[in-house]
Amino acid sequence: MKIIRFLSSDETIVYGVFDPLRPEEAEVIDGDIFGDYTVTGGSKKIKKILSPVSPPNVFALGFSYGKHAEETDVKYPEIPVVFIKATSSIVGPGETIILPKAGPEEVDYEAELAVVIGKKVKNVSPSTAKNYIFGYTCANDVSARDWQFHKQKNQWARGKSFDTFCPIGPYIVTADEIEDPDNLNIKSVLNGTVMQDSSTSDMFFTVAEIVSDLSQSLTLLPGTIIMTGTPEGVGFTREPPVFLRGGDTISVIIEQIGELVNPVIIEK
Repeated sequence: MKIIRFLSSDETIVYGVFDPLRPEEAEVIDGDIFGDYTVTGGSKKIKKILSPVSPPNVFALGFSYGKHAEETDVKYPEIPVVFIKATSSIVGPGETIILPKAGPEEVDYEAELAVVIGKKVKNVSPSTAKNYIFGYTCANDVSARDWQFHKQKNQWARGKSFDTFCPIGPYIVTADEIEDPDNLNIKSVLNGTVMQDSSTSDMFFTVAEIVSDLSQSLTLLPGTIIMTGTPEGVGFTREPPVFLRGGDTISVIIEQIGELVNPVIIEK
């Protein structure tokens, strides 16, 4: 099932079941998608698709793909390398990524598989972690490299948390439809050119291992987003480097999930 969060034609924000063959409307969901809910059978016109969830927290991983670790000269991590992105950085499909006037020179793209937690969980084992996953969506861990590596001395939070630096969407594909999240093709496409083209099978840790590790002594609440890291091909490792510019369009495409597209502008 593909679940979207959208602004309807009557100006209400609702969840709905999305059918790509009928993109102008969605079947309304009544209730809490992370609790008790009902697919009503009634439909509403879609005015705008929003980010598929408004999460309590966004956790993200660095250096989780083998070839990406190689291109950045990072050793194999013994445990997931985790940081936090501000929830205020979230935008939905089609919304603009804004290059901040605080320093737009080195803003990079990162295509990522995002996990949506469905139940409150703490100290879960890898063998049962998947029971707490509601679904999956596409994400872009937009990153200001100048802030990340230089201005903030390798403290990542600010350089990855500027407004609009966390596009997610366009919908959540429920976990029952993704048989193997550890073997999905993942791409980023910049202005029609493929920049990243890999598979989640290149990740050092499985999705279940990531969820389990994060849950140790840390409660994961329903709706929490876990961004599982990016494969090789990011802009700052290229010769010459490739960074986002005003007028660009960047897409994240993940097999069995969908395509997240966002235009890029410069903050006035």
